[in-house]
Amino acid sequence: MIEGGMEAALVRMEAKMKIERRRFVALVGSLAAAGTHSLSAQDGGLVEPVHRVANAASIRRPPDAHPLDRALEIARRGLNQSRTQVNDYTAMLVKRERIGGTVNPHEYLYVKIRNRKVVDGRIVQPLSVYLNFVKPTSIKGREVIYVEGQNGGNIVAHEGGFKGRFLPTVTVPPDGMLAMRGQRYPMTEIGIENLIVKLIERGQQARQSPDVQCVFRKNARVKDRVCTVMEVIQPTRRPDAEFYQAQVFIDDQTNLPVRYIAHDWPAQPGAPPEVIEEFNYLDLKLNVGLTDADFDPRNPDYNFYSN
Repeated sequence: MIEGGMEAALVRMEAKMKIERRRFVALVGSLAAAGTHSLSAQDGGLVEPVHRVANAASIRRPPDAHPLDRALEIARRGLNQSRTQVNDYTAMLVKRERIGGTVNPHEYLYVKIRNRKVVDGRIVQPLSVYLNFVKPTSIKGREVIYVEGQNGGNIVAHEGGFKGRFLPTVTVPPDGMLAMRGQRYPMTEIGIENLIVKLIERGQQARQSPDVQCVFRKNARVKDRVCTVMEVIQPTRRPDAEFYQAQVFIDDQTNLPVRYIAHDWPAQPGAPPEVIEEFNYLDLKLNVGLTDADFDPRNPDYNFYSN
């Protein structure tokens, strides 16, 4: 099954990463010896993500540079590239988040996203998002649309799974109780560009930690994409620190992040750190020419008003 194959691949990957953390205490999360493997699962033609790292090698930085300077430089370059060169994209978003102390299972969403474009301080293209939930079965078929500045600032959504057969399409605030159920962030913050903005904010914050560490690895793979991995670790828990360890997989071809995973501090010495959040953008296709119809709930290809 899709979900089983994906979770098996991620479990194996995380197991290998935990072994590496024990071997390289100073460079927690090193992927250098994670080895190679290939796992895939198909269900209805959908190929699920495979994460692996092969022949990883460090990227050295000048001895007088701050550990996070290069990481922030890469993130800012990616943000500029997204704002100037990426109009829209489609992807399979695979995510999991810790909500109320519980790490939820992976969710699979087919996404269409059109980036916000601003000219002379005026929004000429609003952030536009369409989501179609693929897994798990309980929410399969759920669809959500958000277009900045439309629908009174609300999202348009209909439920999936068994409930979707009876419940009507609704319009609700993106940060309201219904929209935020089981979600860590409102829909207004979804997307690669918003992720980069958050990474820059967190990197600048982590830069204040006197013992922060940053490690780079090359030749990592997220499915079929060759990536450079940035790993940041904050050994000392601080009130303003949001994570213990964060890993960002930057696609070498697009210079955009396609995987982000953050862990909390271990509950006790020697215990594995718990996942806080994870986002994977798979099968990413840039500048596919999305139109207003892709973000219109009346689109006949969608099921918002089929009941």
